[in-house]
Amino acid sequence: MTESTNELSGKRVLLGITGGIAAYKAAEFARLVVKSGADLQVVMTTAACGFVTPVTMQALSGNPVFTDMWDSRVPNNMAHIELSRDRDLIVVAPASADFIAKLAAGFADDLLSALCLARRSPLAVAPAMNVEMWSHPATQRNIARIRADGVAILGPALGEQACGESGMGRMLEASELFAEVVSALAPKVLEGKRVLVTAGPTYEPIDTVRGITNQSSGKMGYAVAQAASEAGAQVTLVSGPTALPAPASVERVSVVTARAMYDAVMARVKKTDVFIAVAAVADYHVVGVRDRKIKRQAGNLKLELAPNKDILGTVAAGRNAPFCVGFAAETENLKAYAQQKRRNKRIPLLAANLAQDAFGRDDNALTLFDDTGEHVLDRAPKIVLARQLIAHVAGMLLKPK
Repeated sequence: MTESTNELSGKRVLLGITGGIAAYKAAEFARLVVKSGADLQVVMTTAACGFVTPVTMQALSGNPVFTDMWDSRVPNNMAHIELSRDRDLIVVAPASADFIAKLAAGFADDLLSALCLARRSPLAVAPAMNVEMWSHPATQRNIARIRADGVAILGPALGEQACGESGMGRMLEASELFAEVVSALAPKVLEGKRVLVTAGPTYEPIDTVRGITNQSSGKMGYAVAQAASEAGAQVTLVSGPTALPAPASVERVSVVTARAMYDAVMARVKKTDVFIAVAAVADYHVVGVRDRKIKRQAGNLKLELAPNKDILGTVAAGRNAPFCVGFAAETENLKAYAQQKRRNKRIPLLAANLAQDAFGRDDNALTLFDDTGEHVLDRAPKIVLARQLIAHVAGMLLKPK
């Protein structure tokens, strides 16, 4: 996640910190939130102050930190009311088992619990506790109760814990929590839509150890999937070979070859509202793949290549086709080749870039082509461009046909 993209510009977030060793992650989370352009207010419980100091959180947030229900810095002595009224979101991270129990029971015996009870803004909690505490029936009842009350549950994760044990209960990492908050606060311009995205390269085998592939990292496609999910869509990502983690709340279907990607897409396209073909799909596959390693010999090795099926073209030509978005990575004549590809595929929108300026990088520059002309998206982190693309798609979907 790029930190300087102003994902939360203008947003107002309240971070509640409860007692637990995972409180150290709240410091990094606070840094990311402030770096993204949000105004951050921090409220800490007495127990939280034993793990990370209010001075630290004040330095990171740029605002005074509140810990006391009767703090005189609030003119009417009603901090539990005043601190939450202008917030777009309240996040409690870490949320201890004790604090989750308070939320479930409606207790309000300190500033943070009273603030959560008196809030008008959405509330999300990031649980952090020992594996046995997390799996205890009482905790699970409390989680079910607050979820039913509309509280978003962020995590926990599986992993090693400070106590030396391992299992569920580990708090999400700061970057993961930040991504969840960005998603929660993003405009839901694709709410209720089902989006299918392809990403990454494909790999066409020559023999059991060799194959033909390309330099696509998958970063753009994964960013598009993340942006669509942030916009409220139900997203399925069909991905070629890449080491990238799937974005939160996105279903990933892993494939290797172009033919496998074609099959995965065609099996899902009937239940799709928007299809975004970002993957760098191989145009050809090897005929007669060897079932053992080809040994080196003197002279040339000849391979016969046959064309792969056109995934985007097939989807776009289908009956009741979804809204289709294509990608074109060219090395020259970008405008001419992109416009030709859009016409040939008969799709409403195509995003184009120069391959040598995009593959493997964290940033990119795109030009969008539709019936109204060209729309230049200046070079920026890929997640920023992905969000701009999704906003453009949403705008086109809203236009009367």
